[in-house]
Amino acid sequence: SALVSRSQVFQLEPLTTEQLEQLIDRALADKERGLGNYKVKIQNDARRHLAKLSDGDARKALNALEIGVLTTPPDEKGVIHFTIPVAEESIQQKAVVYDKKGDAHYDTISAFIKSMRASDLGGAMYWLAKMLHAGEDFRFIARRIVIFASEDVGLADPEALPLAIATQQAVEFVGLPEARIPLAHATSYMCRAKKSREAYEALNQATEKIEMEQTERVPEHLKNKHFPVNPKS
Repeated sequence: SALVSRSQVFQLEPLTTEQLEQLIDRALADKERGLGNYKVKIQNDARRHLAKLSDGDARKALNALEIGVLTTPPDEKGVIHFTIPVAEESIQQKAVVYDKKGDAHYDTISAFIKSMRASDLGGAMYWLAKMLHAGEDFRFIARRIVIFASEDVGLADPEALPLAIATQQAVEFVGLPEARIPLAHATSYMCRAKKSREAYEALNQATEKIEMEQTERVPEHLKNKHFPVNPKS
């Protein structure tokens, strides 16, 4: 229409988690337009929870912050303690204890893999959901499924590895939030698949032999007989 043709269209990009955390701090310090007239002590984890669960939306983060501040009674010194439970209540979503660089990262992926190894579909889905909810890199999860398909399923189901590789390509193609669907698909397949570590264990045995013993020369019957040892160009 004529009106649209004369209009300027602005595309607003979602804010990052760090930008939202800075916005929350500014709102708590601003006495004119924000919540600076309240004595608020916000926990780092609570601030991060609000920022992460706001999905880049500044208005959502500020609304949740205001709800938490206005509905939390102060202590005897007049200080409002903005904790994780307050953040969960104000944004209506539970926080997940998960450190992507700490023990929780390795413990959770270990639980995920061991659940698939035990063909425990419910358990594997639980740990998958926890990782995704906590913001774990979906590419990391896909890589672990590819490794599992070869290491733990292996020769028992040759279709597992192609499916895992297709999953890795699919999550890269679609991104979040839809990437969670092919991850769940692959997880279900790995849980149901028969398991064989034959190839993985055979390689480990051969590697151990090479490391512990003197390497053997290639037997005559296995040597290349079609070309001379030092072919002339």
